[in-house]
Amino acid sequence: MQIGYDRKSNTPNSEQVLSATGHTAPLGATVVQGGVNFSLYSRRSTQVDLLLFDSEDGPPSRILCLDPLANRTYHYWHVFVPGLRPGQLYGYRVYGPFDPSQGPRFDPSKVLLDPYGREVVVPVGYSRESAHDGGDNAATSMKSVVVGGYVYDWEGDRPLHRLSSQTVIYEMHVGGFTRHQNSGLPANTRGTFAGLIEKIPYLRDLGVTAVELLPIFQFDAQDCPPGHVNYWGYQPVSFFAPHRAYSSRQERLGPVDEFRDMVKALHRSGIEVILDVVYNHTAEGDESGPTLSFRGLDNNAYYILEGGSRYANYTGTGNTLNGNHPIVRRMIVDSLRYWVEEMHVDGFRFDLASILTRDSSGQPMANPPVLWDIETDPALAGTKFIAEAWDAAGLYQVGSFIGDSWKEWNGRFRDDIRSFFRSEDGTVTRLADRFLGSPDVYGHKKREAEQSVNFVTCHDGFTLNDLVSYERKYNEANGEANRDGGDDNRSWNCGVEGPSADPAIEKLRNKQVKNFLTVTLLALGVPMVLMGDEVRRTQRGNNNAYSQDNEISWFDWGLVDKHAEVHRFLKLLIARRLLRDVEPEADRKSLERFLFDANKTWHGVKVGQPDWSPSSHSLAFSAEIPKEKLMFYIAFNSYWEALEFELPFMNLWTENPWRRWIDTSLDSPADIVDWNAAEPVPSLEYSVAPHSVVVLFTRLPN
Repeated sequence: MQIGYDRKSNTPNSEQVLSATGHTAPLGATVVQGGVNFSLYSRRSTQVDLLLFDSEDGPPSRILCLDPLANRTYHYWHVFVPGLRPGQLYGYRVYGPFDPSQGPRFDPSKVLLDPYGREVVVPVGYSRESAHDGGDNAATSMKSVVVGGYVYDWEGDRPLHRLSSQTVIYEMHVGGFTRHQNSGLPANTRGTFAGLIEKIPYLRDLGVTAVELLPIFQFDAQDCPPGHVNYWGYQPVSFFAPHRAYSSRQERLGPVDEFRDMVKALHRSGIEVILDVVYNHTAEGDESGPTLSFRGLDNNAYYILEGGSRYANYTGTGNTLNGNHPIVRRMIVDSLRYWVEEMHVDGFRFDLASILTRDSSGQPMANPPVLWDIETDPALAGTKFIAEAWDAAGLYQVGSFIGDSWKEWNGRFRDDIRSFFRSEDGTVTRLADRFLGSPDVYGHKKREAEQSVNFVTCHDGFTLNDLVSYERKYNEANGEANRDGGDDNRSWNCGVEGPSADPAIEKLRNKQVKNFLTVTLLALGVPMVLMGDEVRRTQRGNNNAYSQDNEISWFDWGLVDKHAEVHRFLKLLIARRLLRDVEPEADRKSLERFLFDANKTWHGVKVGQPDWSPSSHSLAFSAEIPKEKLMFYIAFNSYWEALEFELPFMNLWTENPWRRWIDTSLDSPADIVDWNAAEPVPSLEYSVAPHSVVVLFTRLPN
């Protein structure tokens, strides 16, 4: 039987048979005894060539033309190639109709990546344009790499499965965290997984329990305006391969093991790894985009098409992945399983997760199959799933995202907390809801408070320093005439636009930063802090730094000393988080039960008399936790003048006085003190300074 012949001779005969039929499963390139099995899904194709390369930027050294009769089963093309080893470069040419009006866009002049490829190499001369323009692009295309055939020594490591109630997330960029020349790292490890390993002591000292890494799947850095690079990484070309540029080990099998080394090292320090994943679109863009993989394999299957030809753009990036198509569903779940089982990842934050609720026509579904596939997969049990529960086409599902185990980025927390601390009217009631886990959003589900992931800043938007330093965005460096990025920042510059040498302005900004950190860390829910906010990292007013792979985006390690006061504040805040249920998983309270047990009471400047009026800018809250024999009192003041707050339980004052833990208006080290060193409050009232948060506690009698 003539099965898979070498196209260089173009005359197959019994002496030129190079392979056996192979198997349909598993998909991708699998190292087995004696060689490698390749399997690829492509329903409408008429011919598939497997290309083998000896170099990243050269022509294929072998071209295996797969026999449609012998090497195709149903919609799967498969072949076993004996003698191949891990590290082999490969790609595909796929033939079929080119009929954009009906969807198919086969182009055999383009080398295609394997959707299941475990690594990707990018030649020095890689050209996104050549993947779109006419002509063969073999020399300038990305290539997949065969990975496997060996056992990585995990040394007993496994995902940590930390309770969400005990989680503090640090959202960070692998490259930007250590890329700066003042990181103290050698040039070859700056901006890499290895570089992050070197900075684990910093993360551990800060106290965070999880890092949420901006996309580390291989992405197209050229998918950006001319003269820029794609820095954030939200333009994936593979859902299985770690981004090669983040590895200090550039040998063909280096990135996979360097990523594993990083995960293992983080786990040893008690820090979970959460990946920001982009299963909603790819770097292939719209009708004018390049053919890199999915478009040339089965355009109709992988993308949502409107009218059979035009790419639906619910993502704002040009295309939308058809997440509920059976083969795409399988790929997404297989990808998640790979990162959990083979790479020991602890969780995932799903970018524009609401996309995954849409069917092939773009309509939201009540029970999206892919979401239930993810939630019910036993291999993913215990994995953290966090949804960005909206998309770029207006679908907003915060509080109503499908599934039982999903946490959600709470965009309303971000907006309402920002609004309160810049003294907007009508924000006191919203502050109260956000602080107590957003019961107005999530209470109907009777879920734990940790369904809400609370954040004030993230990669998308102002940093915390810029939130208190700029009234408007300054995105000119992005080359889009400042049109990109959001305009609704709800920021306040504290009286001066941009950097200021005025000590009074700097003091006010420090205070506002501490206010935001205090509410984020103490509110019910899972807190998330943006990389560098603990040292007031600035992006110079750029609120959309997706294309800034430079000092605008990088962590400036000189700020650790410059803003040591803020760094210390967050460190102590994390070390003693309040209002946390730390019972075992099985005994965790629901939001409703926790609030009931906490005996909560709202106050104003007078005990038990909160001012809920639209013009109010102050509020106080007390919570009694009987099991701990503790009472907490938290006061918020966003007025321009100090307010005298009457303290509750005055009859207990002489026996168990209130003690001050936090007062954001005070200079360090009085702004936050060690829990056991908190001094008594020498009065039955407390003066809360303008734009300040105060946290007191007292021991209840036995």
